[in-house]
Amino acid sequence: MKISMVYDLVRWEEKALLKAGQDRGMEINMVDVKDMDMDLDAPLPGEYGSVTLQRCTSYYRGLHSTAYLEFKGQKVINDFNTIDVAGNKMLTSLALVKNGVPTPKTSVAASYDTAMKQFSSKFGGRAVLKPVTGSWGRMVALLNDRTAASAVMEDREYMYPLYSIFYLQEFVKRPPRDIRTFVVGDRVIGGIYRYQSDDDWRTNTAIGGRAEKCPITPELEDISLRAARSVGKGVFGVDIMETENGYVVHEVNSTTEFKNTVRVAQVDVPGEIMDYVREVLR
Repeated sequence: MKISMVYDLVRWEEKALLKAGQDRGMEINMVDVKDMDMDLDAPLPGEYGSVTLQRCTSYYRGLHSTAYLEFKGQKVINDFNTIDVAGNKMLTSLALVKNGVPTPKTSVAASYDTAMKQFSSKFGGRAVLKPVTGSWGRMVALLNDRTAASAVMEDREYMYPLYSIFYLQEFVKRPPRDIRTFVVGDRVIGGIYRYQSDDDWRTNTAIGGRAEKCPITPELEDISLRAARSVGKGVFGVDIMETENGYVVHEVNSTTEFKNTVRVAQVDVPGEIMDYVREVLR
């Protein structure tokens, strides 16, 4: 069972996946995406094996290297279409809404003027502004009034063009936490609560959020699977918020970290992922 893992940064997760695969008798070739020679006219080297596990932290590196590998006939987990949708918050929202998965109220604008109109008319002067691509809570801003919204959106309009796509979501009334569940294939294997720190409204553990084990109820399992299936098939981290009217999904992650889930929920996430890779190989 020879496979490859494409990465751009070796984190705890990639080391754990490598060990889990080796423990299962897999021969795993680690491929640094920065060293890949994506020659469209040359055959794909045999070092990639039968399946490639995509683990790039960079959305664009992962997307383009996956496109190349699939062009060469390689099976990649997750595939190009899945990475494309899950890596773009607007595309994810479109997929979730299309498939009837509850989400926060969302609007998108391509100009400062339209975004400011949406901020006032749809969100009542309070909303969350997110970049359509990105992770770890970076460049996510809570806009509490029109003055703050105008200042932040004016800055974004003159930044890199992607940041002038204004993706606005309601500020959901929730406990001081959200939920991250992990979907592998057709199973929800575990989940964590992510509690915000005392001095930040965001829950991302990368910026100080605290993780605790979250029990997987039938309702939580159902919405997690529906959200994952909306964007594709493979391995996902699904981000969910608790509201007065039930759960809402605000993000689906394609190449997700899981160190804290292994630690606090005591779920063998790397083992589950490599078991799924082995199923795909068969």
